Amino acid sequence: MKSTVKAALAAAVSLCAVQAAQADTLKMAFIDPLSGAMASSGEPAYQSFVLAAEHINADGGVNGDMIEILGLDNKISPKESLVQLQKAIDQGARYIIQGNGSSVASAIIDAVNKHNARNPGEEVLFFNYAAVTPEFTNEACSFWHFRFDAHTDMKMNGITDWIASREDIKKVYLIGQDYVHGEAVAHAAETQLAEKRPDIEIVGNELHPLAKVKDFTPYVQKIISSGADAVITGNWGQDMTLLVKAAADAGQEIPYLTFYGGSNGAVAALGEGAIDTLYQVSELAANMEDVSDEQNALVEEYKERFPDYDYYYHRAFVTLDMFDKAAEEAGSNDPIAVAHALEGMSVEGGYGAATMRAEDHQLQQPLYITTVAADVTYPVDNTNLGWRLVEGGVIPADAAETPTTCEMERPD
Repeated sequence: MKSTVKAALAAAVSLCAVQAAQADTLKMAFIDPLSGAMASSGEPAYQSFVLAAEHINADGGVNGDMIEILGLDNKISPKESLVQLQKAIDQGARYIIQGNGSSVASAIIDAVNKHNARNPGEEVLFFNYAAVTPEFTNEACSFWHFRFDAHTDMKMNGITDWIASREDIKKVYLIGQDYVHGEAVAHAAETQLAEKRPDIEIVGNELHPLAKVKDFTPYVQKIISSGADAVITGNWGQDMTLLVKAAADAGQEIPYLTFYGGSNGAVAALGEGAIDTLYQVSELAANMEDVSDEQNALVEEYKERFPDYDYYYHRAFVTLDMFDKAAEEAGSNDPIAVAHALEGMSVEGGYGAATMRAEDHQLQQPLYITTVAADVTYPVDNTNLGWRLVEGGVIPADAAETPTTCEMERPD
């Protein structure tokens, strides 16, 4: 299989080179952490968009134009992100990609809204692949913003449904990063648990500095002392990996219900202690039955191409597939034409159909609750462990969907 993938990739790169010489370049700026503590989240996402673009380019590009992904390091700083945004626009990028950090996404949404109001005919679109604060597709919704990941309330629905089915869980500890995302996760958990299992006691609700904590042992000791039966966390990147490592070092074996347990290195940090202990809710289940050969081949290709990481950012491929289809249907690569075409559009996402809801630009898709298991077809972190679907872990798109308060203003 590996030799086949290498040969196919070599052929694709060769074809791209020929086509690129005959086509214009369509620049898309990826603005996320590519250095420092959170690079383990930004780098594999960047690689995913690069590979997705190569697939589209090998198939003729977007209306004949070849995608170029510009990797711009924002160091997870909103201020630095705005510098990189302007740099991207100056370089001719009309599409902006970002996801790691809702504080960053908020700054980009505001800057894009202002840029487009001031520069008619030079509009840019923002493709958000991971910043999940609900307000972005509710009261702060924008015509220029599209979210390709389920937001906090949607993901928390899956987690709290699972907890509600477990009579052995009586006490829950909440821990998250101290910014708008961590606050949203805690609020969603409190609200939904109160509705679904009012008997459950929230025995801790703690926020810690983003990307600053080097040792989570003191936090884990608090969790142990609380008598919690389960933990809910929206942590990502280094904060996810170091948290579960501290839990493993302390010998803790209660369920950790996460948004981003699949962060690079988290499973390796726990080892076999992750089995039936570390859970995540996401848009993919790589070891699920009835997945197409084409999708499984993509998982294998990514690992072959980027051996230090695993196929995690499935939404990168959904994002560019939907963009390509929208541009083709619009007959134009212009952002306004593409935006209108994206509204209501559906693509087959590899793990279920994905549809961009027109009224708020929030992607609707199935979600899956998975936990770590041994002897899987597609392991992660260069271990023999990987993610398997839990019983009742399929959340259909209509079950994950939540109402929106968006009142979107559209351009004339």
